Amino acid sequence: MVNYRISDLMTCAIADMLQDGETVFHGVSSQMPMVAMHLARHLHAPNLVHLNIPGGVNPSSIKQSSYSSAGADLVEAGESYFPLDQIFDLSMRGKLDVAFLGGVQFDINGNVNASVIGEYNKPKVRLPGGAGSAVLIPTAKKAIIWRTKHDPRTFVEKVDFVTTRGNLWKIVTPLCVFVFKDGKLQLDSIHPHTTMEEVQKQTGFRLIYDEIRYTNEPTTKQLQLLKQIDPYDYRSTEF
Repeated sequence: MVNYRISDLMTCAIADMLQDGETVFHGVSSQMPMVAMHLARHLHAPNLVHLNIPGGVNPSSIKQSSYSSAGADLVEAGESYFPLDQIFDLSMRGKLDVAFLGGVQFDINGNVNASVIGEYNKPKVRLPGGAGSAVLIPTAKKAIIWRTKHDPRTFVEKVDFVTTRGNLWKIVTPLCVFVFKDGKLQLDSIHPHTTMEEVQKQTGFRLIYDEIRYTNEPTTKQLQLLKQIDPYDYRSTEF
């Protein structure tokens, strides 16, 4: 039996979503997607184009990458420079295949809240806001969100504020993978360590699914490579 952690499983699940030849972008505080992109390039997607928020293209290494996944090291280790303003232009022109973006609250209709918890004028918590998400989620071909917390306050029937909506592709959590299909957030797969009952208990809306599928466990080769490309375990930073 292969031993792995949830951060390993999520990273490998994200890497498996990426295809060879795609142009993929990650922003700030995106250690897990950054590692997943690097893993995919080493295994099944050697022609994947890795773009990041400081402007690096295809960094040769992420071993010394700063904690924010937005350090100059990603540019210095890159093949070339592609600034952030050009990322937005690329996405608007339909040339950005995948964008990794974040959020704090999500609902069954695919709405994403990264702005406030509670009423907008008198919020319980004021969040950072949409930043690039408001542009990239609607315009990238596929938007993937990862979230290291899965509970009824995160996945709700209706978000407190709509920062951006629609065009989500998948959301990866410690319990499952959601896919946005037919205008609804639906269950794509549950992770091997959990159950349907637990996923439903931790989700604030009724789960929609056509069949119960399980997320692939990390392979021995994936885990070995993760230790090589991410020796400082950046993929687990958010846990």
